[in-house]
Amino acid sequence: MTATKIADGVIDVHAHWLPRNLFTLPPGVPFGQMHDRDGELYLGEVPLSIPAAAMSDVPAILDDMRRAQVGVRVLSAPPFAFPVHDTDGADAYVDAFNTALAEVVAGTDGALIGLGMVTFGDRGRTTEHMQNLANTPGIAGVAIPPLVGTESLDRGSLRHILSEATRLDLAVLVHPMQLPRPEWPDYYLANLIGNPVESATAVASIVLGGILDELPDLRICFVHGGGCSAGLLGRWTHAWNARPDVRRSSTYAPDKTFAKLYFDTVTHDPHQLALLRAHAGVDRILCGSDYPFDMAEPDPVLFATTHGPTAPALTESARSFLGL
Repeated sequence: MTATKIADGVIDVHAHWLPRNLFTLPPGVPFGQMHDRDGELYLGEVPLSIPAAAMSDVPAILDDMRRAQVGVRVLSAPPFAFPVHDTDGADAYVDAFNTALAEVVAGTDGALIGLGMVTFGDRGRTTEHMQNLANTPGIAGVAIPPLVGTESLDRGSLRHILSEATRLDLAVLVHPMQLPRPEWPDYYLANLIGNPVESATAVASIVLGGILDELPDLRICFVHGGGCSAGLLGRWTHAWNARPDVRRSSTYAPDKTFAKLYFDTVTHDPHQLALLRAHAGVDRILCGSDYPFDMAEPDPVLFATTHGPTAPALTESARSFLGL
């Protein structure tokens, strides 16, 4: 990241922001536009159960940070704003978001850091976006989805982003998109099951796809504690030892590679966080909140330090991930 000041205190690597003029979302998104309805935020006709100001207004973000004793918050776009459809207008939307993000973080005396956005359809344009991010003070990396179409991180446009992030010394945050499935129409299961499965799919693509064999300097973090990946790691490692097709692309067993990834603390369960910590190691656990969504951890620093690493350890690990 281009040299920039950063404030003291625990770093929350997983929080969301979108300026109101970009509530329209990128062209081609299937959800409908975001909008403020009497102070409450909606996605199409679906209420998001949060105040609109929490998503867009920097004073509200800073007030929440003071309440939660967060020293630094890393902002990225909400996942439904990722321009995964290669349509006219996506480049303009990405440029507008990245410009607005740079302006916001520049005015907070190091309390806010940004993770920018890229397009996915044209690799040349993707690289241009990433080069611009690498040259922007206050921007530490890029936030991406775990899947684009049928491809995860081991191929296609997402694999290109990982390569370019390594070359440009940018951090990568992977956030699920809550993709709808016909078997999950009720009970918010697209989030409660879908998000953890999306993340686990992306983690598997890294550890089984041999990505870190090729890109050993890649700094990549999976939010929501990596979904259900920590609970599946033993199964993956057994299969890697038992089946040639599972290990064909990777040099090291999944449990070895898993410990080279970063994960946030948004697990909603101390036992899950303990399992993640056992598999990944203390220096790979980062404080996260998922602010401002209803599935956010309301006291991220308290939860993380009570059930995970100490505050200094969390801060040091986050600085390593962000390249600060």
